[in-house]
Amino acid sequence: MGKIMEVKKVITPIDFSDNSKLIAESAGYLAGKFGASLHLIFVVQNFEDYSGFFVPQMSMPNLEQDLIAGAEEKMASFCADLEESFTRAGIGEVTHQVSMGDVAEQIVEFATTTKGDMIVMGTHGYKGLEKIMFGSVADKVVRSAPCPVLTINPYTCCKAE
Repeated sequence: MGKIMEVKKVITPIDFSDNSKLIAESAGYLAGKFGASLHLIFVVQNFEDYSGFFVPQMSMPNLEQDLIAGAEEKMASFCADLEESFTRAGIGEVTHQVSMGDVAEQIVEFATTTKGDMIVMGTHGYKGLEKIMFGSVADKVVRSAPCPVLTINPYTCCKAE
């Protein structure tokens, strides 16, 4: 019989869509049940891939810095809004990070470097972009993650009352 997996570090990517709060609360609940820490990550999509489609008014480095600064501010606010829920779940530690690059690659890299034991993520992000963006991100993460991945379909899971 193999060793039973211990979950001490839960990684949860969020995208600030309407579903993000539900996904983060679900991950927080699981982290609390495991006695694990929770680590939220938001990835600013790398815009170098799109540079041929538009000419920005400012230089690319300034645009990227502004996007990261805005995302860090939004992440801090997001975590503050969920602080009570996370405390109630009994999570020992909650951290958050903003990265830039390919979304799936950054999530997998973050889970690898932080030695995450489980990734909890949504199957759907922004409506309309679900198939194009977040569905494919979840698929890529599941295929290349260094640890188990629990995916949550926010449209079919039970919502807390």
